[in-house]
Amino acid sequence: MELLKNEISACTTCAKHLPLGPRPVVQFSSESAIAIIGQAPGTKVHASGIPWDDQSGKRLRSWLGATPEVFYNTDNFAIVPMGFCYPGKGKSGDLPARPECAPQWHDSIFNELKNIKLILLIGTYAQQYYLGNNKRKTLTETVEHFEEYGPRFFPLPHRSPRNGIWLRKNDWFEKAVVPALEIQVRSILLSK
Repeated sequence: MELLKNEISACTTCAKHLPLGPRPVVQFSSESAIAIIGQAPGTKVHASGIPWDDQSGKRLRSWLGATPEVFYNTDNFAIVPMGFCYPGKGKSGDLPARPECAPQWHDSIFNELKNIKLILLIGTYAQQYYLGNNKRKTLTETVEHFEEYGPRFFPLPHRSPRNGIWLRKNDWFEKAVVPALEIQVRSILLSK
């Protein structure tokens, strides 16, 4: 596993496409119980090298009912985004994760993660990659029907500050989905 982590750290596959250069941000251990697959790090995470080290991370941790200490314990959470490096800025936010990253690394990582009980699919890109034709027509519909994807997967909206409008329009999410998520996460972590 250390060899794999070293290979990921040294990856330059997308270097010519990355405005800030390669800096893979990923964390996992052989004991990880829950995997988080989001989009790609933003500029703050690129600078710190700490996954979800931003406002999105604060909101995600609140949804999970996890303190930073619990969240950053790799025996609890593996953080394996669709893209490990900051992809650059687009017209309406960050660009999508580089398409080379997940096919290059995810299978190798998940082959090492034998204790994963739950995979959180955050955002459209992760849901398309892992659910394929089983995802619903929209992210909203996929998240609303989260129970259909269990017990292996749990789809969530991308938690960027720009999604405040989505949360206000879909108040059912924090009333019904977040409590179900907290219960599942707590149950998995307590059973370790």
